[in-house]
Amino acid sequence: MRPRSLLPVLTLAAFAARSGAQAAPELWRQVEIIRTTYGVPHIRAENLRAAGYALAWLQLEDYGPRTAMQVLRASARMGLVFGRDSMEQDFIAQRARTRAVEDYPKLEPNTRDMYDGFAAGLNRYIVLHPAEYPAAMATDFTGYDVLAGDMGEPAYAAVRRFLSKLDPKQFPPESRRGFGPPSEGEDAPSAVAQDTDGLSRDNVGSNAWAFAPSRTKSGRAILLRNPHLAWNSGYYEAAMTVPGHFDFYGDFRIGGPFAVVGGFNANLGWSTTNNAQRLEEFYSLEVDPAKPDNYLIDGTSLPLVRELVKVQFRNGGGISSETREFWSTPAGPVIHRAAGKIYVLKTANDGEYRGGEQFLRMMHATSLAEWKSAMRLHGRGTSNFTYADKAGNILMVWNAALPLLPHPSGGDTLAIPVKNTNDMWTQYVPWDSLPQFLNPKGGYVHNENSSPHFTNIREPIDTTNKYPNFEKPSLSLRSQLALQLVGGTNKVTLEDVVKLKHSYRMLLADRVKPDLIAAVKATNPTGDVAAALAMMEKWDNTAAPDSKGALLFETWWQRYGQNMPDSLRYTKAWTSADPVHTPIGLSQPVKAAEAFAWAVAETARRYGAYDAEWGSVHRVRRGTVDVPVGGCGGALGCFRVLNFARDADGKLSANGGDGWILAVEFTDTPHAYSALAYGNSAHPESPWYSSQAELFAKGALKPVAYTAADVEAQAVVRYRPGEKP
Repeated sequence: MRPRSLLPVLTLAAFAARSGAQAAPELWRQVEIIRTTYGVPHIRAENLRAAGYALAWLQLEDYGPRTAMQVLRASARMGLVFGRDSMEQDFIAQRARTRAVEDYPKLEPNTRDMYDGFAAGLNRYIVLHPAEYPAAMATDFTGYDVLAGDMGEPAYAAVRRFLSKLDPKQFPPESRRGFGPPSEGEDAPSAVAQDTDGLSRDNVGSNAWAFAPSRTKSGRAILLRNPHLAWNSGYYEAAMTVPGHFDFYGDFRIGGPFAVVGGFNANLGWSTTNNAQRLEEFYSLEVDPAKPDNYLIDGTSLPLVRELVKVQFRNGGGISSETREFWSTPAGPVIHRAAGKIYVLKTANDGEYRGGEQFLRMMHATSLAEWKSAMRLHGRGTSNFTYADKAGNILMVWNAALPLLPHPSGGDTLAIPVKNTNDMWTQYVPWDSLPQFLNPKGGYVHNENSSPHFTNIREPIDTTNKYPNFEKPSLSLRSQLALQLVGGTNKVTLEDVVKLKHSYRMLLADRVKPDLIAAVKATNPTGDVAAALAMMEKWDNTAAPDSKGALLFETWWQRYGQNMPDSLRYTKAWTSADPVHTPIGLSQPVKAAEAFAWAVAETARRYGAYDAEWGSVHRVRRGTVDVPVGGCGGALGCFRVLNFARDADGKLSANGGDGWILAVEFTDTPHAYSALAYGNSAHPESPWYSSQAELFAKGALKPVAYTAADVEAQAVVRYRPGEKP
């Protein structure tokens, strides 16, 4: 079957189902996909099973085998497809899948329908597209496999850090031996880790705002979603309509049916930003000297649980198997034994199976009360949630499945000794006790990955924490700029919010440029340095595409501030006592002037002229698109954070940071704009690969097609995925 294209000039043969395969139980009859302008898919499904089926099809269609491989890994069959070298992670996955099988019946029928449908979509697509997959690829995925990929698991990266410090000879820092597979992006700098000066790491994270009716010209709430991740992270813009359930628009993450990170329905919406929480603790138990596989607790000797895990792997033309043993306690897995101690990892949300159920309930929710009820499931154990709704409510919740600790956190270096059960955590901090800001004064909430203490500074600021493992106070330059953008008393339109979001202002320049200019003037500069200084004095402190001065300032800061603690960079480093005016000034004017003179020559060497425009170097390059872009790294204090990679020609091309933007106003029918910089397809030959790149680079957004009439007006292609030929 070929899609019925409304724009015949597009080559859309890739969307046609290939012949010669059997259909999944007629699910293709129960769903239609309508691609609107820029390739945004609108799933029109008769039921949730068909909706899950279509979403799986779309992810494979637009992102290739990535999703199927993630589910294959969760099904513990990598060795069966790729051989013994790929079997190692199957031992971990097998245990998770066993838990998934046990927990699957506990899920609500609606949730199981989505998982089952997603598995059916994977199977159908793989059968119809065999050339895209290994010959031994599975085509019998089930909802169990999809759930297993969604379930919480032990914090393997934390285990590696802990053991490398406990016994660096046996467990060197680079070792992954025996501690589970790397999760996507786990070795990148944490989006929530803190520097010693209390400021969040510079170039990672997300932005989220909500405005109450008192701050909008329409008298309706407005929500902004703007996550920052690598452009290969797989945010996927889509709409899903299932009669009797929801009409949802937002972003999914490639890999499963319930990676619903943000979006909106007719009544409400939410966005997420990373937060800093510690969900794991290491404990040491005493070995029973009379029974080496027993431990002592509560005055009793209890046996460790021994589990034998058998996995199969492809061995030439046949199948072989291997068995490993794993040890655990009711508190968590055993990660090490030494010197009469048994080390155990206890992780919040380990084995949690209700994450998908929580998101499905959130998508169904029609009111704040229903949405909060879904959040109380705690299936999603991390992230700040920023919320707005049609009734006019705005809310920011610092969300975490946070252990209620009876002791200070040991972090990644200390195992807490346990003699009694009450020496370790056994409960969570209640969801309603987490930091929350509902309808605060000033009519706004915001978060850019800084701590929740400064969500709204019109309210009294309290930097004390009720629990010891709450996030410590921090307010990055990006967050401080956000407060300047949203914290006033002016009323805004949705278009105003979009304009504010695209601010090119570089707050660091506001804070240190006066001292820089004074330091350079004190050297009585001549020649290019004097001319560059005059340019800097005229520069408007923005990283706009046509800015002259931003490029030189960035090069200078890399020289002056690199690998230097804030206490030595600034006259006054950030402090919670003055959170919105610090850091400020330069503590080393001589070094600053020397670095400026160096930067003048270096900028000219790298880019042809010290006064080159920002956008002549910083580019969006995707497919045939090669255009200038504004925005800078978070270290420079930009709200529009962009990460760049240096290309062979010396230019810098955007590859992360700002990339997905969704702004929605909760009028009677939601009114929204969006842009996804890297488009809805990872295939360079796809018409959707670079279709939004120039739009994004210009700081523009497209109107969201939400109503049936808008979808029809923007329709480009429609088809039933996997339809029988």
